[in-house]
Amino acid sequence: QVHLVESGGGLVQPGGSLRLSCAASGSIFEIYRMGWYRQAPGTERELVAAIISGGSTNYADSVKGRFTISRDNANNTVYLQMNNLKPEDTAVYYCYTNVRPHWYSAYNSFWGQGTQVTVSS
Repeated sequence: QVHLVESGGGLVQPGGSLRLSCAASGSIFEIYRMGWYRQAPGTERELVAAIISGGSTNYADSVKGRFTISRDNANNTVYLQMNNLKPEDTAVYYCYTNVRPHWYSAYNSFWGQGTQVTVSS
């Protein structure tokens, strides 16, 4: 089993910044992809940003130029630096990862419990 622990959410004013962290622990042989999704009330969960083991990244168009995803492979941790936050960024942010628990395993997907980000004056 793999556990994802998120931190860094909170309340921030428009134009402010937050940094989310997500640490993976448990049975981990290899992590391929780590990323962040978000879900606002009444909407579907959407991809915010993702990073694969080689370092390639992709972002939702709505956050390009404002958010930066990075990864610490040694500590199985992914970060999301969010700058110039807007009220429409308000959502629950979920960490996500594709992990091979053992050398003989297929990749499995795991989710964090979510952390609330609220952008409001």
